[in-house]
Amino acid sequence: MKNFAKATSVISVANASAAGTSDVTSAAIDMKGYEGVMILVKFGAIVSGAATAVTAHTSSDDGSADAYTAILGSSQTVADTDDNKVFVMEFVKPRERYLKAVVTKATQNSTVESIVAIRYGAKKLPATDDSTTVGGSETHVSPAEGTA
Repeated sequence: MKNFAKATSVISVANASAAGTSDVTSAAIDMKGYEGVMILVKFGAIVSGAATAVTAHTSSDDGSADAYTAILGSSQTVADTDDNKVFVMEFVKPRERYLKAVVTKATQNSTVESIVAIRYGAKKLPATDDSTTVGGSETHVSPAEGTA
């Protein structure tokens, strides 16, 4: 039996942003020791006419000498009717060590509720969640019904 929680590492890389037209850039996602990552961008309210997109950027050294650059083909357009939807980007064996999610916003307000990264394919198990951004984690195998 595989245990998803022990084989992945969850990181909250951006908290909720106020409705507006300012871009949102996540914290860096360090891919050292991991094969892939799934990035989840959760939206809240989006005003009609908003021009919003989700992309991913990469760097070999977290932007020190190698500036973050957009990843070819990673852009997803977010429609102004996509209120409360999640946009998913997955990168398997990224060429550079660090990734960031970038939400570009223009014209009208859109709200980003959160950006979460789930790294997987850890070279060393069990993988651990980022304790500075994840408040708790539980695993239940064949749980019985009853009081939580």
